[in-house]
Amino acid sequence: MILEGVRVVELASVLAGPSVGMFLAELGAEVLKIENPHTKGDVTRSWQLRDEKPENGCTSYFNAINWGKCSLVLDARNEHDRTVLLKHIRAADIVITSFKPGDAEKLGLSWETLQAENPALIYAAITGYGDEDARTAYDALLQAESGFMYLNREPGREPLKMPVALMDVLAAHHLKQLILIAWIQRLKTGKGCRVDVSLFESAVSSLVNQAGSWQYAGISPEPMGSEHPHIYPYGESFCCGDGRSIVLAVGNDTQFRSLCGLLGCPELSEDEKFATNAARSRNRNALRLMLGARFAQSPDAEKLIQEFHQAKVPAALIRNIPEALKAYAANPAYARHISPCGSMEGLPQLSGRINGKRATRNLDRPPAYPQEKQSPE
Repeated sequence: MILEGVRVVELASVLAGPSVGMFLAELGAEVLKIENPHTKGDVTRSWQLRDEKPENGCTSYFNAINWGKCSLVLDARNEHDRTVLLKHIRAADIVITSFKPGDAEKLGLSWETLQAENPALIYAAITGYGDEDARTAYDALLQAESGFMYLNREPGREPLKMPVALMDVLAAHHLKQLILIAWIQRLKTGKGCRVDVSLFESAVSSLVNQAGSWQYAGISPEPMGSEHPHIYPYGESFCCGDGRSIVLAVGNDTQFRSLCGLLGCPELSEDEKFATNAARSRNRNALRLMLGARFAQSPDAEKLIQEFHQAKVPAALIRNIPEALKAYAANPAYARHISPCGSMEGLPQLSGRINGKRATRNLDRPPAYPQEKQSPE
């Protein structure tokens, strides 16, 4: 593994920072998660579903982003615990933090302080809005402030939060990249550095074409539900006769002609109102009704989706989460973490392969919260 022997101290909680720690563990690093005794560890240890019965302080939320770590309960304000913590930091290569602006200085855990203890240290910090803004920065707030929530709704309906904490996920990906850049720099110079990213800048920089609509065309994007502003039918879902829904991602005129042929309405692809993407985008309301009627006449969504695939019409059945995980597990090339006893499985932070082989190592299950506070030396 590329980071075998690298030591990481994780002074972060919730999602963004811990997911970075798990990513580094997947690459071979030894990750020590420091947990606050005053909050009984990472706060997500208490974030449980209504009917969930977590064991040893490991909720499903906590488990999702804490595989492969060791856990140590330390109070940075306690003299003895602080001595232990600094000992680990002096031996570390990377420290991950998610402090509010000013808190690191109050705890004596700022970049300047720790760099003096360990000049080769890479200090990776996540904030909500940057170093000068100490507002609380939960993902839902960032979704609202970055424009994602405004767009995530049907026209005329109330904005909706996305069901995944995507702003945290995006910021984590940015920080992973920054850490690897800093690691390459350290290999060349032997020097550490501070890298940081905020949830807000990661979110806004990920608006891509939606931001581009305003920046380059002067058009403010408006809510369109699942539809695409530039392509139709793309993102639209249609319900079949058996109650299952299919989403389309038709990106060109050839695919649209194939779609119409399979739905038994080839004449639509010849109609000047729908023959080109530009025409379909202008007349999407009329086309939506026509396509919806055709899908409703199809009694078997599974059969129809197979026909679409054979004809190279981009389409997919809308799956629930168990169905998606079942499909994922059915492909042996997709990475999963499996605990040594085989009783627990988890998804990786890094998916993909290098020369056809899994890019990450298998990790042990997330650490339990100790019933008694440790006294490490």
